[in-house]
Amino acid sequence: MSSQHDNFITVYLPDESATNRLAQQLAALISAETSIGYDHEQPPKKGGRIHLKGDLGAGKTSFARAFLRAMGVTGRIKSPTYTLLESYKVSSLYLYHFDFYRFSDTNEWQDAGFRENLLEDAIVLIEWAEKAGSSLPSPDLELSLNYASSGRDAKLQAFSEKGQSWIKQLQQMDIQTLVQ
Repeated sequence: MSSQHDNFITVYLPDESATNRLAQQLAALISAETSIGYDHEQPPKKGGRIHLKGDLGAGKTSFARAFLRAMGVTGRIKSPTYTLLESYKVSSLYLYHFDFYRFSDTNEWQDAGFRENLLEDAIVLIEWAEKAGSSLPSPDLELSLNYASSGRDAKLQAFSEKGQSWIKQLQQMDIQTLVQ
């Protein structure tokens, strides 16, 4: 069952493969806006920030892996839990996958020198963004994964015009049907 509003959508994900399909659908529409898959009728809109929230084991890293794979990343996709950042490049687009779980201070991400990685023309996925506090730039989209029955509820909420565009496109796709 899904719930739709102007700036957010909630989708039920019964299993990990449904989480992967959601990641693939989001990656497909973002890829279509970037230089990876853009149609040359309009200049590409590079970049975007996606914050991933949820309890341990809720599926944040699984979502990120499926998203990165769908964006064209080949080879091993490692969890950044211990490295804090894993970087990828597909065509001319940079993709950064952060995990701030181990941070105990809201300024650690800045002290680690990550500010320059939050470039406007990169796709940035951040797990545990709340550990960075309010000093982190707002996301375009926030994905919250919460336990529900035997699966997860995924709430995708927009915090920018770009994020609202992604939400609108997901709504037009009938995303609940696509992830089942």
